Amino acid sequence: MATAGPIRINSASASKFDSKNLEIKTKSIEQTLVPLVTQITTLVNHREKVGKKSEKTCKAIERVGQAVNLAIERFVSVGEAIGDNNADIKADMFDACREARLAGENIAKLTDITYDESGQVMSPADKSAMVRAARGLLSAVTRVLLLADRVVIKQIQAAKLKVIESLNKIENTKTFTEFVQCFSQFGKEMVELAHLTGDRQNDLKDGKMKAKMAAARAILERSTMMLLTSCKTCLRHPDCSPAKETRNGVFVNMRHALGLIDEVINDGYTQPVQNGVTPSRNTHNALQELLDLVETARVTQADKSSRDKMLYVLDTVIDTTQDFTDSAYTSHEHRERILALRDRARTDLRSLANVGTAMEKRISKQHEQELEAYITQMCKTLTDLKKQLQNTALDQASEIFRSNDDQDLLANLKEAGSLGDLDRMEEHSGKFSEHSEQLQEASRLLGHIAGTAPLAITADYTENNIKCLGPQIVALATTLAIHPSSKIAKESLDVFCDTWESNINDLSLLVKEINDCCQGKTTEKQVYLSLPRPGYIPLIKHGSTPKCIKPAKLDAEEQAKIAKLGLEMKLMTSELDAETDKWSDPDNDIIKRAKNMSSMAYSMYLFTRGEGMLKTTQDLFKQAEYFGEEGIKLFRSLKQFSAQVPECSLRTDLASFIDQIPSYCQQLLFITKSPTMGKIATFNKVDNTIQETQNLLSTISGIVPVCYVLAAKFHVLTPTSPIHKWRSPPPVMDYRYNNYEDSDSVASSSSSRSDRSPLRGSMEKILH
Repeated sequence: MATAGPIRINSASASKFDSKNLEIKTKSIEQTLVPLVTQITTLVNHREKVGKKSEKTCKAIERVGQAVNLAIERFVSVGEAIGDNNADIKADMFDACREARLAGENIAKLTDITYDESGQVMSPADKSAMVRAARGLLSAVTRVLLLADRVVIKQIQAAKLKVIESLNKIENTKTFTEFVQCFSQFGKEMVELAHLTGDRQNDLKDGKMKAKMAAARAILERSTMMLLTSCKTCLRHPDCSPAKETRNGVFVNMRHALGLIDEVINDGYTQPVQNGVTPSRNTHNALQELLDLVETARVTQADKSSRDKMLYVLDTVIDTTQDFTDSAYTSHEHRERILALRDRARTDLRSLANVGTAMEKRISKQHEQELEAYITQMCKTLTDLKKQLQNTALDQASEIFRSNDDQDLLANLKEAGSLGDLDRMEEHSGKFSEHSEQLQEASRLLGHIAGTAPLAITADYTENNIKCLGPQIVALATTLAIHPSSKIAKESLDVFCDTWESNINDLSLLVKEINDCCQGKTTEKQVYLSLPRPGYIPLIKHGSTPKCIKPAKLDAEEQAKIAKLGLEMKLMTSELDAETDKWSDPDNDIIKRAKNMSSMAYSMYLFTRGEGMLKTTQDLFKQAEYFGEEGIKLFRSLKQFSAQVPECSLRTDLASFIDQIPSYCQQLLFITKSPTMGKIATFNKVDNTIQETQNLLSTISGIVPVCYVLAAKFHVLTPTSPIHKWRSPPPVMDYRYNNYEDSDSVASSSSSRSDRSPLRGSMEKILH
């Protein structure tokens, strides 16, 4: 049960910041960073441009640096004002503001124009200094924004605590007069909490957190009227135990919902609460994980580590499908098919594992063919099992809505209560409870087949709401049967029945959404996206020519996400280039492939800026596909290298890095080859593609320096791969140094921003 307590900011979130892992959770923070990211990107780009720069270009760069410094100075003044008004974050806020101010000054110094003895403009500092300064600046600014966000969280916590205190007062009221006063105050506080949590829900980026906040707000909204009528019934009939049972149930549900709000705003620092039970694992996710592992076996050749993982995940799949086979509402035909497909999956995995064991001893052409055949067979079995589970869950839900028993069951309960017929009440209560169990079963199975995390969460909470509400309706109907002339009891039963119907409507909508998700349906037509210039996306329909391009403006969230991901990609390629430049071996296959992948990633970065030769999202996905294939080839070269290294701690570190590559490659290839329909789905695919590319690029950046140390320490020969021996090197669809803005465009960019702070407006919006 949730209890009142002092307002505090969780120390784990407010005072401990990892400069390499400042994850942004809200859209408002992301949008605030967009102008800064744009300016820093301009600076980093021109630091990398080869050749001596003209004085005009250097002055343009200097103006951008000064504009950044000025914006940061105004920005930190707002941050310090927030710190002055919030003592619990003051020290951390002032520390973050100091870092941001120093970083801004450093940017300005790096962009200052310098002259040699002859009065000629000297080229600015090297790119690595600017990259380090950019990282420091973004880290410090993000830290300030996250601390400011804790103020918003504190406001929600304060409103929540007021609601909890009012609930406690209502629970202890003994008279109608006292109850009316307490409930009036409670209503005002609920309105404030509803506004704050609504704003937070809209601001959250993570779909799972948004779904949880939506579930909590729905429970509180619907429970408010139920609280009013159930408390009035209990006050009118203080000796009626079913009335007390109903009222207490409402209090429990509301406190669970307030606990769920706590979980969302504190980003998981509290445990998930769902009637005291953590939701079970989703079967769809387990099946998808197993399918990915089986596909990855083409790269890992089903080695021992892969076999162990596949066996573990298959056991999870079988455990979660018990809900389908154990359900009393699953037909015999569906149950038999599920059991048969589970057994077939075990048999296929056993065959696949046997081939993997044989290949560890000796690889032959026959083994490779058998491996491919068993992978194909097991993928088909798992796909068939997924479809069968979907059919089972959707058939159960369809059967419920076809029978449409809810209105008759509720009407019978109301009639028996109004007549005071306790025998009929008991009979109808049994039927209603059985119907409630069937709805819970259907919700549980829908949660298992839900293709997205928000849908799975919605299904979990729909099941829980029905589970809690059913006994309350039975208890209220019993109260009415005991007091058949009570108008308050009848009114309360009507309110609870209306809430039940609202939950059933939610379930019907959920069934439609999950069914559409399973079938891949969408109301939007399939499109291709492109970024010819920042802020716009042309929509290119199938079978059309470039003449049909119609620019559509990116919304703020999309623009923020693209800009942030692009800059992160750019910084990663710079780091990887710095590591590969240390090697001098011209025939080193590891370094050749790493450089090639860095160059491909850079072309993807240029795409996020609307530059380069990747013109549409199809170009981007094809480049990412080449990137993933090159990663698989690099994985094999690294395996050869690792086998030559003697046992040591560094070799263990290298092995852990190498083992991550196949899963990242397979996931990237899966994303790029998956079909999409509509602008939103295509944009999400772009987002996922770039993020998976970053994951793989980050892993390779960690591998290259370890290989360098091991090669030098143990004189290990790295695999050689002369260009003429390559079967077909993946094409890099852009080049490293081209398509830059000229100095005039940079000057224009800087002058348009130098007279204003691009951060202050968004910062103040967060505070209000």
